[in-house]
Amino acid sequence: MSADRTVLVLNCGSSSLKYAVVEPDSGRQIADGVVERIGDAGGPPDHEAALRAAFDQIADYGDLVAVGHRVVHGGPDLYQPTVVDDALIARVRELSALAPLHNPPALLGIEVARKVLPDLPHVAVFDTAFFHDLPAAAAHYAIDRDVAERWHVRRYGFHGTSHQYVSEQAAEFLEAPLESLNQIVLHLGNGASASAIAGGRPLDTSMGLTPMEGLVMGTRSGDVDPGVLVYLWREAGMSVDEIETMLNKRSGVRGLGGETDFRELHARVDAGDADAKLAYDVYLHRLRKYVGAYLALLGRTDVITFTAGVGENDAIVRRDALSGLLTLGIELDDDRNDGPERGPRRISSDSSPITVLVIPTDEELAIARACASVIG
Repeated sequence: MSADRTVLVLNCGSSSLKYAVVEPDSGRQIADGVVERIGDAGGPPDHEAALRAAFDQIADYGDLVAVGHRVVHGGPDLYQPTVVDDALIARVRELSALAPLHNPPALLGIEVARKVLPDLPHVAVFDTAFFHDLPAAAAHYAIDRDVAERWHVRRYGFHGTSHQYVSEQAAEFLEAPLESLNQIVLHLGNGASASAIAGGRPLDTSMGLTPMEGLVMGTRSGDVDPGVLVYLWREAGMSVDEIETMLNKRSGVRGLGGETDFRELHARVDAGDADAKLAYDVYLHRLRKYVGAYLALLGRTDVITFTAGVGENDAIVRRDALSGLLTLGIELDDDRNDGPERGPRRISSDSSPITVLVIPTDEELAIARACASVIG
Protein backbone atom coordinates (compact mmCIF):
# COMPACT_ATOMS: atom_id res chain seq x y z
CA MET A 1 0.00 0.00 0.00
CA SER A 2 1.36 3.43 -0.84
CA ALA A 3 0.54 6.95 0.16
CA ASP A 4 1.85 10.46 -0.27
CA ARG A 5 4.14 11.72 2.47
CA THR A 6 3.53 10.12 5.86
CA VAL A 7 4.65 10.59 9.46
CA LEU A 8 5.26 7.80 11.94
CA VAL A 9 3.84 8.84 15.32
CA LEU A 10 5.17 7.08 18.41
CA ASN A 11 3.83 7.09 21.96
CA CYS A 12 6.19 5.11 24.13
CA GLY A 13 5.30 3.78 27.57
CA SER A 14 7.35 1.80 30.04
CA SER A 15 6.08 -1.54 28.71
CA SER A 16 4.19 -0.61 25.54
CA LEU A 17 4.63 1.18 22.25
CA LYS A 18 1.74 2.75 20.35
CA TYR A 19 2.35 3.72 16.77
CA ALA A 20 0.47 5.17 13.82
CA VAL A 21 1.28 6.14 10.26
CA VAL A 22 -0.55 9.32 9.31
CA GLU A 23 -0.84 11.43 6.19
CA PRO A 24 -0.71 14.95 7.66
CA ASP A 25 -2.05 16.56 4.48
CA SER A 26 -5.17 14.43 4.08
CA GLY A 27 -5.61 13.56 7.74
CA ARG A 28 -5.83 9.87 6.87
CA GLN A 29 -4.44 7.29 9.27
CA ILE A 30 -3.25 4.40 7.18
CA ALA A 31 -1.80 2.11 9.84
CA ASP A 32 -1.69 1.84 13.60
CA GLY A 33 -0.95 -0.66 16.30
CA VAL A 34 0.27 -1.38 19.80
CA VAL A 35 3.22 -3.50 20.90
CA GLU A 36 2.66 -4.57 24.51
CA ARG A 37 4.39 -6.54 27.25
CA ILE A 38 7.83 -5.20 26.36
CA GLY A 39 10.38 -6.97 28.54
CA ASP A 40 7.89 -9.59 29.72
CA ALA A 41 7.81 -13.26 28.86
CA GLY A 42 6.16 -13.67 25.48
CA GLY A 43 6.74 -10.04 24.51
CA PRO A 44 9.61 -8.22 22.78
CA PRO A 45 12.75 -8.28 24.94
CA ASP A 46 13.23 -4.50 24.77
CA HIS A 47 12.01 -1.29 23.13
CA GLU A 48 14.40 -1.63 20.19
CA ALA A 49 12.91 -5.03 19.33
CA ALA A 50 9.41 -3.57 19.75
CA LEU A 51 10.14 -0.68 17.41
CA ARG A 52 11.75 -2.93 14.82
CA ALA A 53 8.66 -5.16 14.96
CA ALA A 54 6.42 -2.13 14.49
CA PHE A 55 8.56 -0.83 11.63
CA ASP A 56 8.33 -4.20 9.88
CA GLN A 57 4.55 -3.74 9.91
CA ILE A 58 4.55 -0.26 8.43
CA ALA A 59 7.61 -0.28 6.17
CA ASP A 60 5.49 -0.31 2.99
CA TYR A 61 3.08 2.44 4.01
CA GLY A 62 3.94 5.50 2.04
CA ASP A 63 6.90 7.83 2.01
CA LEU A 64 7.91 8.35 5.63
CA VAL A 65 9.28 11.86 6.04
CA ALA A 66 9.50 12.17 9.83
CA VAL A 67 8.95 10.48 13.17
CA GLY A 68 6.83 12.32 15.72
CA HIS A 69 7.21 11.60 19.42
CA ARG A 70 4.67 12.46 22.09
CA VAL A 71 6.52 13.88 25.10
CA VAL A 72 4.30 14.54 28.10
CA HIS A 73 6.24 17.25 29.95
CA GLY A 74 8.14 20.08 28.29
CA GLY A 75 8.73 22.08 31.44
CA PRO A 76 8.90 25.88 31.31
CA ASP A 77 10.94 26.17 28.12
CA LEU A 78 9.97 23.41 25.67
CA TYR A 79 6.65 24.12 24.06
CA GLN A 80 7.22 24.27 20.31
CA PRO A 81 7.44 21.10 18.18
CA THR A 82 11.19 20.62 18.07
CA VAL A 83 13.56 18.54 15.96
CA VAL A 84 15.33 16.14 18.29
CA ASP A 85 19.06 16.49 18.87
CA ASP A 86 21.35 15.54 21.72
CA ALA A 87 20.77 18.83 23.51
CA LEU A 88 17.00 18.35 23.44
CA ILE A 89 17.34 14.83 24.80
CA ALA A 90 19.46 16.13 27.66
CA ARG A 91 16.88 18.82 28.47
CA VAL A 92 13.96 16.37 28.45
CA ARG A 93 15.95 14.07 30.71
CA GLU A 94 16.40 16.93 33.17
CA LEU A 95 12.62 17.33 33.23
CA SER A 96 11.98 13.70 34.16
CA ALA A 97 11.52 14.70 37.80
CA LEU A 98 8.40 16.61 36.75
CA ALA A 99 6.95 13.58 34.94
CA PRO A 100 8.72 10.46 36.28
CA LEU A 101 6.11 8.06 34.90
CA HIS A 102 6.00 9.58 31.41
CA ASN A 103 9.18 11.31 30.27
CA PRO A 104 11.68 8.46 30.82
CA PRO A 105 9.75 6.01 28.55
CA ALA A 106 9.35 8.76 25.94
CA LEU A 107 13.09 9.40 26.03
CA LEU A 108 13.78 5.70 25.62
CA GLY A 109 11.48 5.62 22.60
CA ILE A 110 13.22 8.62 21.05
CA GLU A 111 16.67 7.14 21.53
CA VAL A 112 15.68 3.76 20.14
CA ALA A 113 13.81 5.27 17.19
CA ARG A 114 16.79 7.46 16.26
CA LYS A 115 18.90 4.30 16.22
CA VAL A 116 16.43 2.28 14.15
CA LEU A 117 15.50 5.16 11.79
CA PRO A 118 18.64 7.32 11.71
CA ASP A 119 17.98 8.95 8.34
CA LEU A 120 14.65 10.55 9.29
CA PRO A 121 14.11 13.76 11.27
CA HIS A 122 12.64 13.08 14.70
CA VAL A 123 10.33 15.70 16.20
CA ALA A 124 9.26 16.02 19.83
CA VAL A 125 5.71 17.30 20.39
CA PHE A 126 4.96 18.33 23.96
CA ASP A 127 1.70 17.61 25.76
CA THR A 128 2.11 20.80 27.78
CA ALA A 129 2.62 23.11 24.78
CA PHE A 130 -0.95 24.35 24.29
CA PHE A 131 -1.13 25.55 27.88
CA HIS A 132 2.30 27.19 27.97
CA ASP A 133 0.86 30.71 27.89
CA LEU A 134 -1.88 30.26 30.49
CA PRO A 135 -2.80 33.56 32.14
CA ALA A 136 -0.63 34.17 35.19
CA ALA A 137 -3.60 33.84 37.55
CA ALA A 138 -4.24 30.31 36.23
CA ALA A 139 -0.60 29.26 35.90
CA HIS A 140 0.64 30.11 39.40
CA TYR A 141 0.20 28.26 42.66
CA ALA A 142 -0.08 30.39 45.79
CA ILE A 143 3.14 29.10 47.34
CA ASP A 144 6.41 30.78 48.22
CA ARG A 145 7.47 32.61 45.07
CA ASP A 146 11.20 31.91 45.43
CA VAL A 147 10.61 28.19 45.91
CA ALA A 148 8.30 28.07 42.91
CA GLU A 149 10.76 29.88 40.66
CA ARG A 150 13.76 27.83 41.73
CA TRP A 151 12.04 24.49 41.20
CA HIS A 152 9.85 25.46 38.21
CA VAL A 153 6.66 24.84 40.15
CA ARG A 154 3.69 26.09 38.14
CA ARG A 155 0.58 24.73 36.47
CA TYR A 156 1.62 23.31 33.09
CA GLY A 157 -1.51 21.46 31.95
CA PHE A 158 -1.58 18.26 29.90
CA HIS A 159 -3.53 16.64 27.05
CA GLY A 160 -2.81 19.92 25.28
CA THR A 161 -2.56 18.33 21.84
CA SER A 162 -6.06 16.91 22.29
CA HIS A 163 -7.61 20.09 23.73
CA GLN A 164 -6.22 22.20 20.89
CA TYR A 165 -7.26 19.74 18.17
CA VAL A 166 -10.77 19.24 19.56
CA SER A 167 -11.43 22.95 20.05
CA GLU A 168 -10.39 23.60 16.44
CA GLN A 169 -12.55 20.74 15.19
CA ALA A 170 -15.52 22.07 17.17
CA ALA A 171 -15.20 25.42 15.42
CA GLU A 172 -14.98 23.67 12.05
CA PHE A 173 -18.05 21.56 12.86
CA LEU A 174 -20.03 24.66 13.79
CA GLU A 175 -18.68 26.54 10.76
CA ALA A 176 -17.69 29.37 13.08
CA PRO A 177 -14.39 31.24 13.44
CA LEU A 178 -12.32 29.76 16.25
CA GLU A 179 -11.66 33.30 17.49
CA SER A 180 -15.39 33.86 18.05
CA LEU A 181 -16.00 30.88 20.35
CA ASN A 182 -15.74 30.38 24.10
CA GLN A 183 -15.37 26.67 24.74
CA ILE A 184 -15.15 24.06 27.46
CA VAL A 185 -13.41 20.85 26.37
CA LEU A 186 -13.79 17.70 28.50
CA HIS A 187 -11.14 15.11 27.68
CA LEU A 188 -12.44 12.07 29.55
CA GLY A 189 -10.38 8.92 29.26
CA ASN A 190 -8.41 6.91 31.78
CA GLY A 191 -6.62 10.20 32.22
CA ALA A 192 -9.07 13.11 32.31
CA SER A 193 -8.80 16.87 32.03
CA ALA A 194 -10.95 19.91 31.36
CA SER A 195 -10.09 23.22 29.74
CA ALA A 196 -11.64 26.65 29.30
CA ILE A 197 -10.72 28.16 25.93
CA ALA A 198 -11.59 31.67 24.75
CA GLY A 199 -11.02 32.52 21.11
CA GLY A 200 -8.68 29.57 20.64
CA ARG A 201 -6.50 30.46 23.65
CA PRO A 202 -6.69 28.50 26.92
CA LEU A 203 -7.73 30.41 30.03
CA ASP A 204 -7.46 27.48 32.42
CA THR A 205 -7.10 23.73 32.58
CA SER A 206 -7.61 21.18 35.32
CA MET A 207 -4.19 19.47 35.34
CA GLY A 208 -1.28 21.29 36.93
CA LEU A 209 2.39 20.65 37.72
CA THR A 210 1.73 16.97 36.99
CA PRO A 211 -1.09 15.02 35.34
CA MET A 212 -2.49 14.17 38.79
CA GLU A 213 -4.34 17.43 39.47
CA GLY A 214 -7.95 18.08 38.58
CA LEU A 215 -10.66 15.62 37.62
CA VAL A 216 -11.06 12.17 39.14
CA MET A 217 -9.46 9.71 36.71
CA GLY A 218 -9.20 5.98 36.17
CA THR A 219 -6.39 5.45 38.67
CA ARG A 220 -5.34 9.02 39.59
CA SER A 221 -6.83 11.00 42.45
CA GLY A 222 -7.22 14.40 40.85
CA ASP A 223 -7.57 17.28 43.33
CA VAL A 224 -6.61 16.39 46.88
CA ASP A 225 -5.82 18.52 49.92
CA PRO A 226 -1.99 18.74 50.04
CA GLY A 227 -2.30 18.24 53.77
CA VAL A 228 -3.32 14.63 53.04
CA LEU A 229 0.18 13.92 51.74
CA VAL A 230 1.86 15.35 54.84
CA TYR A 231 -0.57 13.51 57.10
CA LEU A 232 0.06 10.14 55.44
CA TRP A 233 3.81 10.70 55.58
CA ARG A 234 3.82 11.77 59.22
CA GLU A 235 1.08 9.62 60.77
CA ALA A 236 0.79 6.58 58.49
CA GLY A 237 4.53 6.27 57.93
CA MET A 238 4.12 6.14 54.16
CA SER A 239 7.16 7.09 52.10
CA VAL A 240 7.04 9.70 49.35
CA ASP A 241 7.27 6.92 46.73
CA GLU A 242 4.41 5.01 48.36
CA ILE A 243 2.21 8.11 48.41
CA GLU A 244 3.04 8.93 44.80
CA THR A 245 2.27 5.38 43.69
CA MET A 246 -1.04 5.43 45.56
CA LEU A 247 -2.10 8.75 44.01
CA ASN A 248 -1.12 7.63 40.51
CA LYS A 249 -2.09 3.98 40.42
CA ARG A 250 -4.44 3.13 43.33
CA SER A 251 -6.71 6.16 43.45
CA GLY A 252 -9.43 7.66 41.30
CA VAL A 253 -12.27 5.42 40.19
CA ARG A 254 -10.20 2.30 40.82
CA GLY A 255 -9.22 3.41 44.30
CA LEU A 256 -12.83 4.02 45.32
CA GLY A 257 -14.65 1.38 43.28
CA GLY A 258 -12.03 -1.17 42.25
CA GLU A 259 -12.74 -0.68 38.55
CA THR A 260 -11.58 1.54 35.69
CA ASP A 261 -13.80 0.22 32.88
CA PHE A 262 -16.92 2.39 32.96
CA ARG A 263 -19.02 -0.32 31.35
CA GLU A 264 -18.29 -2.55 34.33
CA LEU A 265 -18.72 0.35 36.72
CA HIS A 266 -22.21 1.13 35.37
CA ALA A 267 -23.17 -2.55 35.63
CA ARG A 268 -22.04 -2.67 39.24
CA VAL A 269 -23.89 0.55 40.05
CA ASP A 270 -27.06 -0.93 38.52
CA ALA A 271 -26.56 -4.06 40.61
CA GLY A 272 -26.48 -1.99 43.82
CA ASP A 273 -22.73 -2.03 44.50
CA ALA A 274 -22.16 0.76 47.04
CA ASP A 275 -18.44 1.16 46.30
CA ALA A 276 -19.08 1.51 42.58
CA LYS A 277 -21.85 4.03 43.26
CA LEU A 278 -19.55 6.12 45.45
CA ALA A 279 -16.78 6.05 42.83
CA TYR A 280 -19.18 7.18 40.12
CA ASP A 281 -20.74 9.88 42.30
CA VAL A 282 -17.35 11.35 43.25
CA TYR A 283 -16.28 11.27 39.58
CA LEU A 284 -19.43 13.12 38.49
CA HIS A 285 -19.32 15.58 41.38
CA ARG A 286 -15.80 16.70 40.45
CA LEU A 287 -16.64 16.88 36.75
CA ARG A 288 -19.75 19.01 37.29
CA LYS A 289 -17.81 21.29 39.64
CA TYR A 290 -15.22 22.00 36.94
CA VAL A 291 -17.90 22.63 34.32
CA GLY A 292 -19.54 25.14 36.65
CA ALA A 293 -16.24 26.84 37.42
CA TYR A 294 -15.38 27.21 33.74
CA LEU A 295 -18.83 28.54 32.90
CA ALA A 296 -18.17 31.28 35.46
CA LEU A 297 -14.61 31.87 34.24
CA LEU A 298 -15.63 32.25 30.61
CA GLY A 299 -18.65 34.41 31.35
CA ARG A 300 -20.20 33.44 28.03
CA THR A 301 -19.88 29.86 26.83
CA ASP A 302 -20.77 28.84 23.29
CA VAL A 303 -19.89 25.17 23.20
CA ILE A 304 -19.03 22.28 25.50
CA THR A 305 -17.32 19.31 23.86
CA PHE A 306 -16.77 15.76 25.10
CA THR A 307 -13.84 13.76 23.78
CA ALA A 308 -11.56 10.74 24.47
CA GLY A 309 -12.64 7.21 25.37
CA VAL A 310 -15.26 7.91 28.03
CA GLY A 311 -16.31 11.27 26.65
CA GLU A 312 -16.88 9.92 23.14
CA ASN A 313 -18.54 6.62 24.04
CA ASP A 314 -20.33 6.90 27.39
CA ALA A 315 -23.74 8.51 26.98
CA ILE A 316 -24.55 7.98 30.66
CA VAL A 317 -21.55 10.04 31.82
CA ARG A 318 -22.40 12.80 29.34
CA ARG A 319 -26.03 12.86 30.51
CA ASP A 320 -25.21 12.87 34.21
CA ALA A 321 -22.45 15.46 33.80
CA LEU A 322 -24.81 18.04 32.28
CA SER A 323 -28.26 17.10 33.55
CA GLY A 324 -30.33 19.72 35.36
CA LEU A 325 -28.32 22.65 34.02
CA LEU A 326 -30.99 24.27 31.85
CA THR A 327 -30.84 27.43 33.95
CA LEU A 328 -27.16 27.65 32.99
CA GLY A 329 -27.99 27.32 29.31
CA ILE A 330 -27.37 23.60 28.80
CA GLU A 331 -30.03 21.23 27.49
CA LEU A 332 -29.14 17.82 26.09
CA ASP A 333 -31.24 15.99 23.53
CA ASP A 334 -31.58 12.45 24.89
CA ASP A 335 -32.10 10.86 21.48
CA ARG A 336 -29.00 12.51 20.07
CA ASN A 337 -26.95 11.69 23.16
CA ASP A 338 -28.02 8.04 23.14
CA GLY A 339 -27.71 7.62 19.37
CA PRO A 340 -25.34 5.15 17.70
CA GLU A 341 -23.28 7.75 15.83
CA ARG A 342 -19.57 7.80 16.55
CA GLY A 343 -18.29 10.77 14.53
CA PRO A 344 -18.46 14.48 15.31
CA ARG A 345 -22.01 15.27 16.37
CA ARG A 346 -24.30 17.60 18.27
CA ILE A 347 -26.01 16.16 21.35
CA SER A 348 -27.73 19.29 22.68
CA SER A 349 -31.26 20.32 21.79
CA ASP A 350 -31.81 22.86 19.02
CA SER A 351 -33.01 25.34 21.63
CA SER A 352 -30.05 24.94 24.00
CA PRO A 353 -28.20 28.28 24.36
CA ILE A 354 -24.94 26.36 24.76
CA THR A 355 -24.15 23.81 22.05
CA VAL A 356 -22.92 20.45 23.32
CA LEU A 357 -20.81 18.33 20.96
CA VAL A 358 -18.98 15.05 20.84
CA ILE A 359 -15.76 15.33 18.83
CA PRO A 360 -13.42 12.32 18.54
CA THR A 361 -9.89 13.36 19.38
CA ASP A 362 -7.01 12.52 17.06
CA GLU A 363 -3.74 13.24 18.82
CA GLU A 364 -1.81 11.21 16.25
CA LEU A 365 -2.98 13.48 13.44
CA ALA A 366 -2.23 16.58 15.49
CA ILE A 367 1.29 15.33 16.20
CA ALA A 368 1.81 14.41 12.53
CA ARG A 369 0.76 17.88 11.43
CA ALA A 370 3.03 19.48 14.02
CA CYS A 371 5.90 17.44 12.58
CA ALA A 372 5.04 18.47 9.05
CA SER A 373 5.01 22.14 10.09
CA VAL A 374 8.55 21.80 11.48
CA ILE A 375 10.17 19.93 8.61
CA GLY A 376 8.35 21.94 5.92
